[in-house]
Amino acid sequence: MKILLSLFISIYIVSTAFSQPGPLTQKDLKHLAGIMAGEFSSEKQAGADSSYLHIKLNMTPVMTENPDGYWLYVEQAMASAPDKPYRQRVYHLFLQDDQTIVSKVFELKNPDQYTGGSKDKSKLAVIASDSLVDRQGCSIYLKKLGKNTFTGSTPGKECLSSLRGAVYATSEVTISPGKMVSWDRGWDREDKQVWGAEKGGYVFLKE
Repeated sequence: MKILLSLFISIYIVSTAFSQPGPLTQKDLKHLAGIMAGEFSSEKQAGADSSYLHIKLNMTPVMTENPDGYWLYVEQAMASAPDKPYRQRVYHLFLQDDQTIVSKVFELKNPDQYTGGSKDKSKLAVIASDSLVDRQGCSIYLKKLGKNTFTGSTPGKECLSSLRGAVYATSEVTISPGKMVSWDRGWDREDKQVWGAEKGGYVFLKE
């Protein structure tokens, strides 16, 4: 019995060691930035469940000469109106420590001038640090799961929002090659949801 118990413990320790990701490195950061860049769509999800909309999500590398991590211009729009995005942001990806990647969120001072930038890169060439406004409290803190998956969320109630009666917003995201699940929600003073998907996150597949 003792031998079997010892064998079970040994197998558990070994399997746990192999399932736990090691310390994050610059290689992981580059990998994450690479799988986030590109064109995504929620068309498949919207086709299966009418409570979800068909949304286009484009993420394009910008400020590539900046040595401080990776920067992505992010544009979201209804598939029926791709030239009228309802959200334009810049994400700054960097290593906080060997366990956490931060996706810091910025608004753009003059977002209209960058609309369609994923198709016309010249529009994005002028983005610089002074073009950005820090959305304090809205950063997403990502951990690595396994070899190719990253998951994380905003911290607590720190991301302020006034949209549709909300006082704060939360974002949860899981990213893997070819797929991104994003769940953005707004909450009122009584912690009741006032906007965002109710069943779960939007599933965006890379096109």
